[in-house]
Amino acid sequence: MGQKSVFAQECFAGNFIGADFGIAQDLTHKLPEDWRAFNQEFIPVFLAGHPDKTRISAGLACGALWTVSKGLKKGDIVISPDGQGSYRVAEISGDYYYEPDKVLCHRRPVRWLNVTIPRTAMTEGLRNSTGSIGTVSDISQHAEELERLIHGAIGPQLFSNDASVEDASSFALESHLEEFLIKNWTHTELGKDYDIYEEDGELAQQYQTDTGPLDILAISKDKQRLLVVELKKGRASDAVVGQTLRYMSYVKDELAEDNQTVLGAIIAHEDDQRIRRALTMTPNITFFRYQVSFKLVKG
Repeated sequence: MGQKSVFAQECFAGNFIGADFGIAQDLTHKLPEDWRAFNQEFIPVFLAGHPDKTRISAGLACGALWTVSKGLKKGDIVISPDGQGSYRVAEISGDYYYEPDKVLCHRRPVRWLNVTIPRTAMTEGLRNSTGSIGTVSDISQHAEELERLIHGAIGPQLFSNDASVEDASSFALESHLEEFLIKNWTHTELGKDYDIYEEDGELAQQYQTDTGPLDILAISKDKQRLLVVELKKGRASDAVVGQTLRYMSYVKDELAEDNQTVLGAIIAHEDDQRIRRALTMTPNITFFRYQVSFKLVKG
């Protein structure tokens, strides 16, 4: 739809979604099945046209361009912001095509459904995922909620039905914690040395990788370290450690500059002995425990 959905009306009227990123060439015969091969060829192209951008920006841009152009399959369902606080729903109806000298020149045809989803009807987890940095976010993990919203049963649910969630009440609490952490980042221990990565005014919250969205991507104030921050979100301890390591590997291979190191941080509510055991052999990941307190004030 363009930045801040500036081309939404053109997309609705023309039955397409698209991307640009300043790569002005037809990609019809340059879209391999593996996005890594595409990134390898086009990251240098992107950086040549955007010398002020970092490799993180280039990797994000090329990955999103490949996803829009090739990764989305015919029949896939997408939702797109309309610029008015709601989302329109569409079905991918055809293959990539190139429209030179037009907005969002790298396009996919879609069939817009007669469905509008208010952002206020979404759970916090879905709002976070749809509002994450970048052009494309994989929100398949919210399929059940989206199915409900698309068919008209609007009203956010409190707890996740994800089978991988170990503790539903903890999951709900930590979903709110993510927003709190973002808003109060500068007052936390991590905020002393790191800033949340930001690109074109968008914070790297629910940053997309090839193994799912990492919770927060931060960068040290001296730009020498990238930090993958994961909240436990009710998951089993071994699972969150493994997931963090996979995200760190992605950041190292696809985003980090040659002079940057990649570290990890896991935040959990409990002083989890299983996490601590799992991290004994991984000193590049730090464990943090958070505390929650509240009080009632008589009005």
